Amino acid sequence: MPPGTPTYFYCNAVMTHHTHPLCPAVRRTAHRHPALHPVALAAILTLWGTGLAHAQANAQAAPPTAGSLPPVTVSASGLQLGANEMTTPTAVLEGDELVRRREATLGETLGNEPGITSSHFGAGASRPIIRGMDGPRVKVLSDGAELHDASTISPDHAVASEPLLATQIEVLRGPSALVYGGGAVGGVVNVLDGKVPTAIPQKGIEGSAELRANTGAGEGAGAFSLTGGAGNLAVHVEGVARDAGDYRVGKGWAPDGEPTRKVPGSFNRTDTGSVGLSWVGDRGYLGAAYTRQTAKYGLPGHNHSFEGCHTHGTHLHCGAHDEEDGHDHGAEEHGDVPVVDLRSERLDIRGELRNPFTGFSALRLRAGVTDYVHDEVEDGTIATTFKNKAYDTRIELQHEPIAGFKGVVGLQTSQRKFSAIGEEAYVQPTVTRKTGLFVLEEYRLNDWYGDWRFEAALRHDRQTAEALASGSAGGTERSHNGTSASLGAVWKFTPGYQVGTSFTRASRAPSAEELYARGLHMATSTYERGNANLRSETSQNIDLSLKKTSGDTTFGVSVFRNRISNYIYGRTLDEVDGLQLLQYSQADATFTGIEGQVRQRVTRNLGVTLFGDTVRAKLDGGGLLPRIPATRAGVRLDANWNAWEGQVEWVQVARQNRVAAFETATPGYGMLNLGVSYRGQLSSGTPWQVYLKANNLTDRLAYAHTSFIKNAAPLMGRNITVGVKVAF
Repeated sequence: MPPGTPTYFYCNAVMTHHTHPLCPAVRRTAHRHPALHPVALAAILTLWGTGLAHAQANAQAAPPTAGSLPPVTVSASGLQLGANEMTTPTAVLEGDELVRRREATLGETLGNEPGITSSHFGAGASRPIIRGMDGPRVKVLSDGAELHDASTISPDHAVASEPLLATQIEVLRGPSALVYGGGAVGGVVNVLDGKVPTAIPQKGIEGSAELRANTGAGEGAGAFSLTGGAGNLAVHVEGVARDAGDYRVGKGWAPDGEPTRKVPGSFNRTDTGSVGLSWVGDRGYLGAAYTRQTAKYGLPGHNHSFEGCHTHGTHLHCGAHDEEDGHDHGAEEHGDVPVVDLRSERLDIRGELRNPFTGFSALRLRAGVTDYVHDEVEDGTIATTFKNKAYDTRIELQHEPIAGFKGVVGLQTSQRKFSAIGEEAYVQPTVTRKTGLFVLEEYRLNDWYGDWRFEAALRHDRQTAEALASGSAGGTERSHNGTSASLGAVWKFTPGYQVGTSFTRASRAPSAEELYARGLHMATSTYERGNANLRSETSQNIDLSLKKTSGDTTFGVSVFRNRISNYIYGRTLDEVDGLQLLQYSQADATFTGIEGQVRQRVTRNLGVTLFGDTVRAKLDGGGLLPRIPATRAGVRLDANWNAWEGQVEWVQVARQNRVAAFETATPGYGMLNLGVSYRGQLSSGTPWQVYLKANNLTDRLAYAHTSFIKNAAPLMGRNITVGVKVAF
């Protein structure tokens, strides 16, 4: 699905509450499995039978129409606002739309949303890029708590989030989520799930099950979710098993002059499982969930010919030194593509208490503890081990209206201990500690000028990043303080029309990797050098949006300008045979862009949509920033008839020739995509859904300009996905 796909707010009888990972039954060994995991199939068959039994006792009604339901609540807003109440652009995927859009990674799931692309590092690692910003500027949350994997450190590290278990995905574009700190200066992605139950199922038990497969990677995947409860206790279990081989690319790919159709080492095998328990009362809930994820995926484009390369000042040196030096560099042959062997264990604690004290309407708690480790295995031997042990805690207290102002105050604290041991340990062990205080207030006004909502936020953060000496205390430490503030307003000046605007000044402290990196990173073909003297960067962002939300013609368009003082980026100083010397540097930069869509309802059952987005990023002193997404535009035709829904679209991505120094241009491409789904009920009342989607039907060879390995791992060629989902 492409940029600008409209968000549909409706309930889907096939959807239900999900959660996250660990069921020991879902675990797999290291060898390749059949396309469909037998345990996943057994779970689905079990749930199908259970659903039949319960449906006979209590049949479900058919899903209501889209227009009959209220707007979806955006949990990441801080004040539990509706999507049309936000001062900055927000996208929400849920229900049928989420089912159709989900891919194996979070980045690919969101990669065609307006203003959003993905880092695309093969099949196993893909992180969202929002308005040209990625890595430590885009914060990925699990129901409000930060995911502490290693994906912000390097694009070849996977995001520890499973799209098949998500019940809703929220995207806040730009530095609008001031309540989440400097790591959200580019935007926020909040993945909601059901791993911690918030209510007792009305029928005592509810759940869902799904099977899907695709042709592009020979993928087979199965997922299940089950929630039961009685009295004040609710329990939830869920799991996903995925097995995908090397994926096929479009026609005409010939790396090294040899035509081929598959990207070596692009396989992805993932198992995820969760178990959660909650106490639920009349005024709220308190619960916890344990999640375990294991994964094995390849690293395409990993180049060992750079082993032994080093720096001389601002230059790279690869090859032999003089005789007395004794150093020799050669292209060592490695038989297999390196494999990431990942294990992530996470404990989530969530709670909410309504009316906790006089004058306060809600007290919310979000906390997560993560133990993440992955080995990079080469020729059967562990070459490098990455570890990340972290916690994140946030407490929010929402007060009742005071002189018309309604708001929330909060405290957030986190700690991350990161280490890398082995041949690619380009960052020494570090400890990063963050503390933030924030307040968010709103004021509503309804008079003859229209319906107004005003918003103001203020946040102060302190970060200390310490580079440990030989894994112990006593190393280098850098501290940064930053204050962020925002003002915004939404004006519904006439029924169905609204204008939104916001101004944000946001501060981001440099990450530990930007401060202390020093060494060869073969996954991205770079030699990275940090700068311990980096200052905090300051973003000044202006957003303006116009929406029409009702009638036969609906649209939404947003323009933005984001000027960032002391912008931190990897400046390429030198290049040798594809290896780049990246020096983390600072300069003022400006991001400008526009994103939008317009839909015209032709008949009751037919509509056509035009959509597109573009972003420009340049250094104020001259020069362009690397890996900025290309301009996109497209047209979509959507139709529905009885229980059938279908879409066909053409997406055109322009050539990206606005490139930085040492960066190559990327050719444009067009893709034809279609999707169709059918919803029904068994005679017993059990709802079910079957869907098919076909991406890149013309089998076009295409490259992602945002990828470090775009030439080694092009985008997937023709890919047909079929799936079935049941709920009870």
